[in-house]
Amino acid sequence: MKNRSWAFLAGGLLVALLLAGVVSNYASSHPDGLDSSLLKGCTVDADDNIVAGSCPAQQARDHELADSPLADYGVRGVQNSFVSTGLSGVLGVLVTFAIGAGGFWLLRRRGTTLTDGDTTTPAEGDPATSDDVRRRADAAS
Repeated sequence: MKNRSWAFLAGGLLVALLLAGVVSNYASSHPDGLDSSLLKGCTVDADDNIVAGSCPAQQARDHELADSPLADYGVRGVQNSFVSTGLSGVLGVLVTFAIGAGGFWLLRRRGTTLTDGDTTTPAEGDPATSDDVRRRADAAS
């Protein structure tokens, strides 16, 4: 991969880590569209507990993974909510990046097989690759 591509990839990862680690703490704490629509018809207190009325949110129950280490946009065991939210965002970005990079790495490793068993990829710009593609297209027709 060219140095310019690595710089672009590193810059994008850095921006994503910054957004997930810091800016995510400033996201709105108000319910999103689905949560607020499920609360229609109910009265809630300052802690978002339903105190009166009838609404679909009264049927809600905890998710099976509600006690997982990264539940509720934080890391369990970290007492500071700013650090907990930021750390969970950073971990999410890193896991997503690792899975994506691994997938691209696997796809790139497959490459194009030449007739003598050597492998090359179209990204390498090898003239044999375009000849090999033409040979396969001629053989298939």
